[in-house]
Amino acid sequence: MSRRHLPPLTSLRAFEAASRHLNYERAGDELAVTASAVGQQVKTLEAWLQRPLFTRLPSKGVALTPLGQRYAAAISQVLDQLDEATARALRPDTANILTVSTMPSFALSWLIPRLGALKQRHPELEVRISVSLHLTDFAREDVDIAVRYGEGAYTGLHSELLMTETFFPVCNASLLNDPERPLREPSDLRHHTLLHELAEGIPKYVTWPQWLAFAGVDDIDASHGPRFSHTFLALQAASSGQGIALATSALIGDYLDAGRLVRPFPQQLPGAYQYYVVCPEAVAERPAIAAFRRWIHEEAARHADLR
Repeated sequence: MSRRHLPPLTSLRAFEAASRHLNYERAGDELAVTASAVGQQVKTLEAWLQRPLFTRLPSKGVALTPLGQRYAAAISQVLDQLDEATARALRPDTANILTVSTMPSFALSWLIPRLGALKQRHPELEVRISVSLHLTDFAREDVDIAVRYGEGAYTGLHSELLMTETFFPVCNASLLNDPERPLREPSDLRHHTLLHELAEGIPKYVTWPQWLAFAGVDDIDASHGPRFSHTFLALQAASSGQGIALATSALIGDYLDAGRLVRPFPQQLPGAYQYYVVCPEAVAERPAIAAFRRWIHEEAARHADLR
């Protein structure tokens, strides 16, 4: 391994703080030193690089040079990684405690019902489930691994495809042979209540208008019907006979297996997003995380085989 060519680390800290504040005095307040000390450290770094990083303004502020802008962005990222590594190093030794973050619907409809199988496989693991709709910030949240719903582009993280999904209507079996409004083909949906999921913040999420267009039905007004904030709420309403829900193959399995819901039509529309297992690269092979990754992939494969 070649010898690292690093500038003075104290100067890097001063430069990074000054680049955010564009003011030596405010940077000094953050670092608990004087403005002149910050200025001196910046001069030291500029001398080491033999290139200017700031231009001094007539006021007390400073402006970054083009090189300074690029260097500040890179240094900020490095310091964030150092902060994350330090935070993890300072945490108590909880090798067998695993915090998993995921979306509420995935947790309730897929993950939680399978935790008993995980406990049988790995009785030494203590799993904690955290539900959230926002993307996990591993640097600032006490989360070890996450199941995310998206396109899989998670820069700087270890990301593995867990499962794909398709969308199709589901309903209570009693609606299939309703003597007055049987469900034989997609156009029969005009006689039934459509149940909607509010997929706010998910621009490519499949909704009723898209599925109806895919099925070749263009004369149904899909703007009406109850709306639910989570998939599991819409599925519960459908299972109690309140209407037809648009289900995802990733979350519907247990409802179909138990007979609480049925599929009236074979048409299924592939979704734009998939489910991914995500964690920081540095911890992907940690024994507890590696064990969870293996288990959840096996469960997802078994789930797919049953579909």
